[in-house]
Amino acid sequence: MRIATWNVNSIRSRIDRVEAFLDRHDVDVLAVQETKAKVEQIPVMGLQARGYEVAAVGHDQWNGVALISRVGIDDVRVGFDGMPFFRDATEARAISAVCGGVRMMSLYVPNGRKPDDPHYAYKLEWLARLHEASREWNGTPTALMGDWNICPFDEDCFDPSQFVTKTHLTPPERDAFFAIEADFRDVARPFTPGPGVYTYWDYYRQRFERNRGMRIDFVLGSAPFAERVTGAFVDIAERDPAQGEGSPSDHAPVVVDLADA
Repeated sequence: MRIATWNVNSIRSRIDRVEAFLDRHDVDVLAVQETKAKVEQIPVMGLQARGYEVAAVGHDQWNGVALISRVGIDDVRVGFDGMPFFRDATEARAISAVCGGVRMMSLYVPNGRKPDDPHYAYKLEWLARLHEASREWNGTPTALMGDWNICPFDEDCFDPSQFVTKTHLTPPERDAFFAIEADFRDVARPFTPGPGVYTYWDYYRQRFERNRGMRIDFVLGSAPFAERVTGAFVDIAERDPAQGEGSPSDHAPVVVDLADA
């Protein structure tokens, strides 16, 4: 089975790229973040014609997550137990389902903005609650996939010195990530070692062309999941403005291959 995670930065704007990506890499399950659409606005006809089902949650033009699967979607859960919301505003940041016998969770971790912002405290609380909730699945085949908005290591950022007063590289964020990683292993990194291997490049000042990026998209797998992983790669071509139709997302997909159970 081949799975992937991708922050598409608007599925309505990039559905042609999503469909082409699924075709090109023969992907069985795709976890999507930043759909930026209500459920009824997601263009599903082309996906359904290809044999995919879609489970999604989205409330407006912000956030939004989905799972696109051709190996079944069962036991769909929106959010996770104890998932907080910023000042009680409903956000679509997590959805999970059993696809092909594996619990897949598509996650869009809050950005945090900056360390003295209320959104930063919200981000840390969100990660702490995810850590608690994920323990339910750490003994079964489970993948926590998505945009984590964290660089766990300095090599995951083109220039850590530029983020001294910003989020993504602070010790509390990294500690929160590592707490989850104690039970769910980063399964792509062994096949995509850094430095210089990134999954996100800002549109600003040709960041992609100069490879001034960040590795913030991850597939964290439980032990029963991780032991089945046979390979992984980052599809950097999907971020290249010269490739495909229309403008690319600012993220590249992370693809992981699993052996049969």
